[in-house]
Amino acid sequence: MTQSPPRSHLPTHEVENQPAARDGFDLWAADPVLRDHVALSSADPGPLGHYGALMGGAEMREAGRAANRVPPELVTFDRSGRRLDEVRFHPAYHQLMDTGLSAGFAAAAWDGAPGGHTAHAAMCYMTSQVEPGVTCPMVMTYAAVPALAAAPDLARDWVPKLTARAYDTALAPVTEKRAATLGMAMTEKQGGSDVRANSTVATPDGDAYRLRGHKWFCSAPMCDGFLTLAQAPGGLTCFLVPRWLDGERNSLHVMRLKDKLGNRANASSEIEYHDTLAFRLGDEGRGVKTIIEMVHHTRLSTSIAPAGLMRAALAEAYYWVHNRSAFQRRLIDQPMMRAVLADLTLDFEGSAALAFRIARAFDGSSEDDRAFARIAVALAKFLGNKLCPNVIYEAMECLGGVGYTEETPLPLLYREAPLNSIWEGSGNVICLDVLRALSRDPAARDALETELAAARGTSRAYDAALTAHRARWPALPAEDEARWFAESLATLLTAAVLLRFSPPAVAEAYAATRLDPAGRGRVYGAVTGLDSGAILERLG
Repeated sequence: MTQSPPRSHLPTHEVENQPAARDGFDLWAADPVLRDHVALSSADPGPLGHYGALMGGAEMREAGRAANRVPPELVTFDRSGRRLDEVRFHPAYHQLMDTGLSAGFAAAAWDGAPGGHTAHAAMCYMTSQVEPGVTCPMVMTYAAVPALAAAPDLARDWVPKLTARAYDTALAPVTEKRAATLGMAMTEKQGGSDVRANSTVATPDGDAYRLRGHKWFCSAPMCDGFLTLAQAPGGLTCFLVPRWLDGERNSLHVMRLKDKLGNRANASSEIEYHDTLAFRLGDEGRGVKTIIEMVHHTRLSTSIAPAGLMRAALAEAYYWVHNRSAFQRRLIDQPMMRAVLADLTLDFEGSAALAFRIARAFDGSSEDDRAFARIAVALAKFLGNKLCPNVIYEAMECLGGVGYTEETPLPLLYREAPLNSIWEGSGNVICLDVLRALSRDPAARDALETELAAARGTSRAYDAALTAHRARWPALPAEDEARWFAESLATLLTAAVLLRFSPPAVAEAYAATRLDPAGRGRVYGAVTGLDSGAILERLG
């Protein structure tokens, strides 16, 4: 049935020069940047094209808005005073979860098809443009699979359910479910990122353990289980805590939900363990080494997500300036606007290119691939997430006042922008990880050097900047210079990837403006000489 359009002829004025809401478009077909990077991998573009069309459609976009309008609700007790510890969600949340998990968001990397990590990254990138909150439980489910290799008996029950292309909300033990999700609960009030300060105690109980303590952050508390850390007799140890037991609920108490800046559709919580049943992964005292496999894989997602958020914001701004006029000219035809958008696009392109290059390394099987992924994913997480909030803010400003209203997607994207930097190791922690990897992991250091060397000779600006970086830091810097060092190294690595894999107009402009201190001013749009037409084409 054809819908009648809203009225433009109002009693006091005519509604004109107002672009219609941009709702319902194909995230795959409209994005040449995504298609180009997937084409460099062995991932099958067919399912990704289907997912992009589905996720970008009007129905899923409305589901994303609904999941944000109606936040999760904690139901601690039933009417009789018995503990439930359940989180209830709007049906739209479940619709989004079902769509993502059924498409292989958590499974694609593990089912043996080529390019599975790239496919996962592409789905994370596209989902982040519609409703970023649901990516959290799906990312953790994807990332938990390699960590479970430390406990083959547990993996036999859990991995088939984590990699099932399905979504099952039943409150039942994992053995009785079609599919399962797995979360992570590591940090405590007194330690935060310093997980070795954790005070939760694990007491042996036959083949299992009983946990007593708290976790300050537990995201997605309705997952079917959690990887967690606790102090066992042999030291800090990794455990799997099942949410549901045979015939009863595990004694995991959800104390409250966090009232967060953004990520509203996803429930984040504080929990307590009250002699909670748990199963050990890996040896006692090796908890950090065991859970780091999960952390490493979540970092791929926290590297690609900011590129998705930036893409969503810039696509909205690009559409607006094409369909809005001011001072007798379309906004897109005004030189300053073109300079701003082109400048913003370079940081989006760089973030996307580096994250997808890392996804291809995750797909690789060689030690060089694994070594490059270890160091590069930390650099990408650091730089992309530092750029993301300002890119989204500037895109918001392109729309003017309407961009500041909740009727557009810009406020949601802006609230989400800081999350991926803070989650799972904030900026300082990541910089320390970079220094640690370069000092202790010769294979990672060599793989990074190989990647940087591969772009030599393609750009004078790049060659000069690489030489200057090495002159500034002939050895690793002191800790108080770690952020400067990481930013410089991550920017060089981004340029190296762009110069090898992206169009010359983009790569050369990035090298000229990001690597040369005189290449641009301190604000977006303070540039000259960009081929803005070729750069802006990449926004669709």
